[in-house]
Amino acid sequence: MSTTPHPVVARVTRRVAERSAGRRAAYLRRIAEAKAAGPARAALGCANLAHGFAACGPLEKLRLRGEETPNIAIVSAYNDMLSAHQPLKDYPDRIKAAVAAAGGTAQFAGGVPAMCDGITQGRAGMELSLFSRDVVAMATAVALSHDMFDGALLLGVCDKIVPGLVIGALSFGHLPVILVPAGPMPSGLPNAEKAKVRKRYAAGEIGRDELLEAEAGSYHAPGTCTFYGTANSNQLLMEAMGLHLPGASFVPPGTELRDALTDAAARRVLELTALKGDDAYLPIGEMLDERAFVNGVVALLATGGSTNHTLHLVAMAAAAGIELTWDDFDELSAVTPLLTRLYPNGTADVNHFHAAGGTAFLIGELLDAGLLHEDARTVGGGTLAAYRQAPRLTPDGLTWEPGPRTSGDTDVLRPVDEPFDPQGGLRTVRGNLGRAVIKVSAVRPEHRAIEAPARVFGSQEELHRAFSAGELDRDVVVVVRHQGPRANGMPELHRLTPPLSVLQDRGHRVALVTDGRMSGASGTVPAAIHVSPEAAADGPLARLRDGDIVRLDADKGLLEVLLSDEELAAREPHGGAPAQGEWTGTGRELFDVFRLAVGPAERGAGVVV
Repeated sequence: MSTTPHPVVARVTRRVAERSAGRRAAYLRRIAEAKAAGPARAALGCANLAHGFAACGPLEKLRLRGEETPNIAIVSAYNDMLSAHQPLKDYPDRIKAAVAAAGGTAQFAGGVPAMCDGITQGRAGMELSLFSRDVVAMATAVALSHDMFDGALLLGVCDKIVPGLVIGALSFGHLPVILVPAGPMPSGLPNAEKAKVRKRYAAGEIGRDELLEAEAGSYHAPGTCTFYGTANSNQLLMEAMGLHLPGASFVPPGTELRDALTDAAARRVLELTALKGDDAYLPIGEMLDERAFVNGVVALLATGGSTNHTLHLVAMAAAAGIELTWDDFDELSAVTPLLTRLYPNGTADVNHFHAAGGTAFLIGELLDAGLLHEDARTVGGGTLAAYRQAPRLTPDGLTWEPGPRTSGDTDVLRPVDEPFDPQGGLRTVRGNLGRAVIKVSAVRPEHRAIEAPARVFGSQEELHRAFSAGELDRDVVVVVRHQGPRANGMPELHRLTPPLSVLQDRGHRVALVTDGRMSGASGTVPAAIHVSPEAAADGPLARLRDGDIVRLDADKGLLEVLLSDEELAAREPHGGAPAQGEWTGTGRELFDVFRLAVGPAERGAGVVV
């Protein structure tokens, strides 16, 4: 058992702190100035405060008039179109009752939008998906802007929504904050079967009805989709970073334990407010320090989580005044063992992970190996050591007990000394085509290096047409460019996985290179994604041509075209990014200012940070 950080973890954390020192100090000064001596609402004018509690009941009004009762903001991403967020419908009333019973008040401060990437995959709406993170952040800030609150509970689960909630909350970093999850749906059609059906449809062997039947058998009930994509990576990271209560991430919705954990979060946030005294006070801006973000990166790597978090973790860190880079991910990946096999990196889902020991076992293993900072502060009380425990319901109510010390299924979850791979699931590659991220946890070693002619496309649709025409039945590096944030909002390109998998299954050596995203569901085909600088920013991808020999080697960290620098630079860049006024339909024109202002993928592809 170790409480001393691994030398590489210590070195990376120290480097992040040194790199961020100026920005972090300025951020901490700002949130210190925002902390009021008492409730911020005490400084409101009488008319202002009266507006703030006009719709409240008599007891709430009495408490809000005083200066000793914490008032908690509820910010929710509820809608009943997203299966993951449908269970959040009844949370506000439940939270208000739990807070009131504990002597506080809670108000529904605001709702934030929640897109479903599963619905918008391959559609124009997906081009708004990444930008929705910034909209969620801004909507969270609007909800918290009234100076009525002493803490916040954030209700959200999926993709860009959780990072957006955190970024928005960090603008109010003087407030204590707890993220409240909803839990996964029951396991449906096994993931391996679903993947086979998708490949058969891509190959033209079955029709739409059979495909829809399989998809409906997989996504079939309230709760989070059970594969280990961005939504469930969010849940794991929030726990490893101390923003969930211990063991809260993967408890199913509609259960007594889920309700008890929601009640406990409501009570706990009251205990963290400034009104409880300096010893208890735990503002999110202080809690999410360099140690917390390094813990998040390690947890992501140890589980082969979503590549989207090479954007989201960077953006969340920036909101806290911390500069996290892809180099940090790369260095940590070299010493972080891969401890899980979850779809798309295996056949199991998050319910199997939870049953095998879940977060309590995983965090305990990583702590014992010195790969997590045990002294990082958490909303669960004290340090990350509390997250070795798992929640249990007893006749006396909710309690936490020591988690399992052995895995219940080593095909799904393994100890540090018996990993699936000695290194983490994400790596970076670089060369004369720029820098990119590659997820290798599902890619077999023999597929991790390829040197082949490029076939260059400007859209997913072009690639699908070429695949259907049989033009890609060979060794090929498929390049899909002008998919970055400045081009079209950086949509996920998950629809590319089935045809590329079919080509690989036919015995061809295949890889994807793109300045777009491949989502948390990227799989067995090597994919160098988030290429930076992107083609629309005059990156080298804009100068590639069909037939250029491209080398991608995940193990050696290479991404290059076999051309001289002079020849590559002399070529005219290929256009493709929409001109002003051309990016229209499905609301895209409303986000044109985002596309023109967005930062590069390496810096989190953000607009607001």
